[in-house]
Amino acid sequence: MKQKSFIILTVMAMVCLLINSPVFSKDIKVGAAFSITGPASFLGEPERKTAEMIVEEINNSGGINGNKIKLFVEDTQGDNTRAVMAFKKLIEKYQVCGIVGTSRSGTSMAVIPIVQAAKIPMLSCAAAEQIVTPIADRSWVFKTPQNDSDAVRRIYDHIVSKGIKDIAIITGTSGFGTAGREQLKNLSKEYGLNIVADETFNPTDTDMQAQLVKIRNTSAKALINWEIVPAQSIIPQNMKQLKIEMPLYQSHGFGNIKYVKAAGVAAEGIIFPAGRLLAVDSLPDDHPQKSVLLDYKKKYEEKFKEDVSTFGGHAYDGMHLIANALKQVGDDPAKMRDYLETAKFVGTGGSFAFSPKDHCGLDKTAFEMLTVKDGKFVVLKE
Repeated sequence: MKQKSFIILTVMAMVCLLINSPVFSKDIKVGAAFSITGPASFLGEPERKTAEMIVEEINNSGGINGNKIKLFVEDTQGDNTRAVMAFKKLIEKYQVCGIVGTSRSGTSMAVIPIVQAAKIPMLSCAAAEQIVTPIADRSWVFKTPQNDSDAVRRIYDHIVSKGIKDIAIITGTSGFGTAGREQLKNLSKEYGLNIVADETFNPTDTDMQAQLVKIRNTSAKALINWEIVPAQSIIPQNMKQLKIEMPLYQSHGFGNIKYVKAAGVAAEGIIFPAGRLLAVDSLPDDHPQKSVLLDYKKKYEEKFKEDVSTFGGHAYDGMHLIANALKQVGDDPAKMRDYLETAKFVGTGGSFAFSPKDHCGLDKTAFEMLTVKDGKFVVLKE
């Protein structure tokens, strides 16, 4: 009798375990779409490497509840049309349960209608706040980089602390640059700053001296550049050629040491907000992010023999958030979306706290202000 009762209890326990365990439909298919080639490869290539590294690590450790992830990676080349085609391929051909990417704000904006219609969760690796707002129109969209609006706030905090009132802005006409320009203009009034010059350029331009001469002829005491490659290296070089000595601030898109190397000595003194990955050695040992950052930095640099960047970190956070969702709720896209909407996660970008009203989960405290000194990124001390 006792043996029969034991068998019944064991069976009931196993049934309860099965009911409460995530259910997977065949293979765990996850998608990724990055700017692996093209002008934004500085973003997409470290993202690709990071995503594949994480999947390899998870699979070698037994997968997700015994099931291995199959990662499908597409190259958007930083192009909107290619990004749309890549997402359609991931969703329709490979039937992925979630997608990490894209690398750029413009391509992320372009694919939002695709994931909204397909009801597949997307974790963008791009920064523009408008990628996740308004949430009513982007309920399946999340992102891992800090908001561009919070990057502007950190820059403006520093400018105001220096007693500067008149500033100049120069921005690219890409999705990232356009969104940044809007944030710079909108928030300037809140900080009591006067934008005395507002110049733009094509992201493929190789010389901005004409715009910089106009800026030099104004009362501006600081310049903010908002664009990714190649302008982040060209503008400081042009400023040096023109002997413009006002401080140069860049967006958080400057967080790759390759930009510094491309600009050479002209990069010295550039100021920009960034996640703590680039300043991990200066963090106290009890900082909640330090162990995560050190672990990622060590593994990435040992495996790929190159410096870690904040961009790869965006993919690190996205892949781990997807993996956490899979562990908890399985590969049902709707359940994954619901999980992500209230997820808490300590990653490379900060301590995420997503909510139904916030699909970024970070604020301006996720940034440190960095500068370039002797060709290296260091925490800004002043």
